[in-house]
Amino acid sequence: MAEAVKQLDTEAQNRPRVATGVLPCQEIEDMVANTEISTLLGAIEPDQIQPASIDLRLGDFAYPVDSSFLPGRDMEVVRKMKQFDPYVERFKIDLSEGAMLEKGRVYVVPLLEEVNLKSDVMAFANPKSSTGRLDILTRLITDEGTAFDQVKRGYKGKLYLEIAPRSFSVVVKTGTRLSQLRFRKSRTTPLQIAGDEWKQLLDAGEIVPKGEVRQSAEPGMLEFTVDLRGDGKEGALIGWRARKHTTRIDLERRDYDPLDFWEPIRFRKSSSLILDPDEFYILMTKEAIAVPPDYAAEMLPYDTRAGEFRVHYAGFFDPGFGWDAKTGAGSSRGVLEVRSHEVPFLLEHGQTVGWLRYERMAARPARLYGQEGSGSNYQHQSLKLAKQFLSR
Repeated sequence: MAEAVKQLDTEAQNRPRVATGVLPCQEIEDMVANTEISTLLGAIEPDQIQPASIDLRLGDFAYPVDSSFLPGRDMEVVRKMKQFDPYVERFKIDLSEGAMLEKGRVYVVPLLEEVNLKSDVMAFANPKSSTGRLDILTRLITDEGTAFDQVKRGYKGKLYLEIAPRSFSVVVKTGTRLSQLRFRKSRTTPLQIAGDEWKQLLDAGEIVPKGEVRQSAEPGMLEFTVDLRGDGKEGALIGWRARKHTTRIDLERRDYDPLDFWEPIRFRKSSSLILDPDEFYILMTKEAIAVPPDYAAEMLPYDTRAGEFRVHYAGFFDPGFGWDAKTGAGSSRGVLEVRSHEVPFLLEHGQTVGWLRYERMAARPARLYGQEGSGSNYQHQSLKLAKQFLSR
């Protein structure tokens, strides 16, 4: 291991520093070598580092809490929990051999990774794709944090994950990966893409196939719509609805029958779907989406002006997602994790349900999403459940 670390240090010293933008995998590896990212468990595993993010792993214990919270200024996460419940340490759950987190409960789990960020780097978190597709709400918390899923410039310390399973109870253990962290250098906001640059990407078909784009007025923002027709044939599968009463899901397994946990939704002439309040749906975008190698993308939070529902939990799209190296064309649908709030809501085929924001990478990643051997689970996807379920 010492030789491997020494080699990583040497590679880090020989690499040129990158410019403003989202940091690529090679820069994240440099951060590991320079102990800007460290771990309480041996070492960072190579497959934790994605083209533009790093997977975060659960630590040894989960703390059941009565409510979501932010620690606020001059307050540590653990101290805040003890203010709520002086006996919280007594009831923490050991994750070392695996344990169940019950749906409808809220937990806080210290992560194995810690950070020591420089003054020109900040970080943002999002659930991993499989986490969102299982309807598990996760949000990153830091000591003295005043916002979820953000790590401020210069932060040094521990990271925590709030976990709230919504539809299914889940079995997790130390090392389970539910969330990922992306780093941005020098700016608090994404580096805006120029109008002519955005037009060139659209005209070349590198974002969506030519002729299928419905763009918003702002460059770098892709409007996407929902597909409620499938192939247009009677009985075509267009989505899934989570069943109310199921067994728990062990996140290490990959052999669950979807029908034990999900009700299929099929096209029945009507190109609409009424979303029931607090039901959870898996749907897909009408558009095939791609993220070229020099860009990253993120689904923006839902806008209530488009309807009182939300369409995602997981929001990062790595460079190379849906991108065909030979043609440059988009090949992957976006999967939508949908909930309606308060009242039933009628969703129509082709209705706008969200926006994908593209931003520049600080440098092209040494590895792209979907490359052979990358372990990418959702390249060239259409309507796809989480990786724990068998394909049907």
